[in-house]
Amino acid sequence: MFPKTRMRRIRSVKVLRDLVRESEVSVKDLVYPMFVDETVSSPEPIPSMPGISRHTLKSLVSEAETAESLGVPAVMLFGVPKKKDPLGKQAYASEGIVQKALRRLEERTDLILVADLCLCEYTSHGHCGIVDKGRVDNDKTIGLYAKTAASQAEAGADMIAPSGMMDGMVAVIRGGLDSAGFDHTPIMSYSAKFASSFYGPFRDAACSAPAFGDRRSHQMDSGNLREALREIELDIEEGADIVMVKPALPYLDVIREARTAYRVPLAAYSVSGEYSMLKAASANGWLDYGSALDESLLAIKRAGADIIVTYSALDFARAKIGGKR
Repeated sequence: MFPKTRMRRIRSVKVLRDLVRESEVSVKDLVYPMFVDETVSSPEPIPSMPGISRHTLKSLVSEAETAESLGVPAVMLFGVPKKKDPLGKQAYASEGIVQKALRRLEERTDLILVADLCLCEYTSHGHCGIVDKGRVDNDKTIGLYAKTAASQAEAGADMIAPSGMMDGMVAVIRGGLDSAGFDHTPIMSYSAKFASSFYGPFRDAACSAPAFGDRRSHQMDSGNLREALREIELDIEEGADIVMVKPALPYLDVIREARTAYRVPLAAYSVSGEYSMLKAASANGWLDYGSALDESLLAIKRAGADIIVTYSALDFARAKIGGKR
C-alpha cells in the first residue's frame, strides 16, 4: 500500500516550511570581528578577505555604527599596533590601539564590545606569548594575559575573549579581572581552538603569522574530539562564562558534542578561511554567496551554537533587512 505518512505534506508551501523549521539563525546570534590598525591612515581592504578592511579608529567607529544599525549586537576587536616587541607590550598598554578603540566605541555605540585577548598581533615573533628557548612559556604568558584583560576591561570591553590556548589562562584572567574590580565582566574562552589551515586570511589581516615554527604546541590537533571536550570542561571549571569552538564548519561534530555535554552558552567562530572560500567561489560564479552563507550559518546553529562569530554578519543582516531571508 502507498504510505499514509507523506513527509512532503509539510513542505508544500513556504508558510508551512517556516512553521515547522527546527533551527533558525537570527542577526541577534552574530558577532562581527573587526580589525583596527594603528599603521594605516585610511581603511585598507584585505585582499584575501573581500569586503573586510583594516580600519583606522575613525573608520572603525563608522563600521561599528553600521553594524549596530543593522541589528548586529556585538563586535569583536583585533588590533594591529605600530610597534611590536618580544613581550607584546602594546596588548596591555593603556593607550594601545584596541584600548583606544574600545573607548571610542563605548562612547559612540551601545554594542557589546568583545576584546580578543592574545599576544600574537603584538609580539615581534608572532607567537601567542613569551618565547623562551624557542618555546612559548605557558605560565609567564598567562600573567600577561591577566594584565591585558584588566587593561581591556578598564578601556570599556564588555567581554574578554582569550584565544591563546594556554593552560590555566581562564583561571588567571578571572582572578586578574576580579582583583581589578571587574568581577562583572564575562569571559568567552576560545576553549577548543584547533590548529587549522583555515586561519590563513586572518593572519594576513592581523599581520600575525609566526616568524618561525607554528602554533601546534598549544592549538589543538584536528583529530582530537575527546581532548576538545576536556579543554572545554577545564575552562568551565576555571570560570568561563561562554565557551567557543574554532573553526566552525570543519568542527561541527565538536560543536554538537559540546552542546550535548555542557549547559553553558556555546559560541562558534566561522573563521576567515570559511568566509573567503564562499567569497571566492561566488566571485567565480561557482555558487550563490547569499544562499551558501545561509546554509553555512544554519549548519553551525543546528549543530548547537548559540553565538556565531562571523565576518559575514553585515552581509547576513543586510539581506535579512532586504527581505531576502
